[in-house]
Amino acid sequence: MLTAIVFLPAAAAAGLLCLPRAAGRRVVLTVWTAASGAVLALTVALWAGYEHGGGIQYETHVRWIPGAGVGYHVGVDGLSLPLLALTAVLFPACALYALRETRRVREFAALFLLLETTCLGLFAALDLILFFVFFDLSIVAMYFVIAGWGHAGAARAAQKFFLYTFSGSLALLLGFIGLYLAADPHTFDIVALSAADPLAGRSGYGALVLLAVGLGLAVKTPTVPFHTWLPPAHTEAPAAGSAILAGVLLKMGTYGFLRIAMPLLPGAWRTYALVFVVTGVVSVLYGALVALAQTDFKRMIAYTSVNHMGYVLLAVGAAAALGADTADARRLAVTGATYQMVSHGLLTGALFLLAGALHERGRTYAMDAYSGVAARAPVLAALTGVAVFASLGLPGFSGFVAEFQILAGSLGPRPVATALAALGILLTAALLVRALQRVFLGPLRLPDSPGTPRPFPDLRAHEVASIVPLLALAVVLGVFPRFVLDVIEPFSRTVLELVAR
Repeated sequence: MLTAIVFLPAAAAAGLLCLPRAAGRRVVLTVWTAASGAVLALTVALWAGYEHGGGIQYETHVRWIPGAGVGYHVGVDGLSLPLLALTAVLFPACALYALRETRRVREFAALFLLLETTCLGLFAALDLILFFVFFDLSIVAMYFVIAGWGHAGAARAAQKFFLYTFSGSLALLLGFIGLYLAADPHTFDIVALSAADPLAGRSGYGALVLLAVGLGLAVKTPTVPFHTWLPPAHTEAPAAGSAILAGVLLKMGTYGFLRIAMPLLPGAWRTYALVFVVTGVVSVLYGALVALAQTDFKRMIAYTSVNHMGYVLLAVGAAAALGADTADARRLAVTGATYQMVSHGLLTGALFLLAGALHERGRTYAMDAYSGVAARAPVLAALTGVAVFASLGLPGFSGFVAEFQILAGSLGPRPVATALAALGILLTAALLVRALQRVFLGPLRLPDSPGTPRPFPDLRAHEVASIVPLLALAVVLGVFPRFVLDVIEPFSRTVLELVAR
């Protein structure tokens, strides 16, 4: 079933490209929505059949390039299953949001379906080369989405995105080769490498491998100072592309820290964890402060992603501070980091879709061009308000559960760093509430075209259908988090046992 979930979108993309040119956009959009909806249904069935605490499940392992120790090895556990589910939820939402897309619809849908396969495949991959293949293909697909359907500066932003993230992937590949050469027998299999700990007692070698892997994942996350590709990519990308970029692709970096860096390089991770803690705190504060200075609504949301991913890095770094008195705290930090990835994906995906709806009506992201929008578009204002309060960690939403676990789990091992990171919550609250007030409250002011007032309708049915489920899930995860935590917590215990070796 897992292989079917991974490759169903790619098969649908191939089918779309084989359709005759005469096929209308309605047929293309129906196939896209149906394929993504089928993936969601299969993922729900996968979740229903998953046994809590059962380790890796739905596993498939076949020989692929046996001479190089490469295999097609996929499976899910408490880390990958929530992220597979997040991916399966966000892509149908973007398909619904794009129902009014008119520019080269067939190619647009095919790229998104291919991108969905790369994301699903990466979160299911249990072989380093398979992970790398999906990692690189996601870069290619997103490059064409930004360059082909973005705004005026899309070509330059797409090029910067590609060069940064592709350079990071090359560093990642060097780290993977280092792990392969250290293993005896040589293998790229993640499960075998985590059991063998091939770099135990080789501190210098382990530091170099962690440097390569850490750089590759830090660029993708992104963390300061490797974040500069993110704001232009988000600003120029189409709304659906921004939602996937922030909601899913950024999680590939933080997922890699938990799947690869921590369990496969435990000695090096313990030694250099403070570097990741400091980087996480800097990302939290820098992302929030720079977002506070933005006048562009979409660019502001982009910088909050740097802020939120900084919390994840803080948590995984703090989890390396060994000690019997911090065991429960460290487990809470890892669980919170995983929960934050899911929560951030839902909420930031919704925010970028809402930003896209605002731009479609006003043709600008400049916050100074708007005021009192709630009077003209009350549904848009209400949903943006819900997304804003959820993103700043208000109780009752998934963001509160995630950030509470991260701060509570990191406070014991790293009290000073956690106290500094907590300031980021205040800054985030200030910038998001200020943006909400500037755009949606006060006297009505809309960016009109010369001579003729531009129509400014409220959200349409397909936009509501794409955004409301994301916010509803954020509420469900905020009020009833147990069904997700039951899946994540066994993984947290396992990864901490591997780090403690």
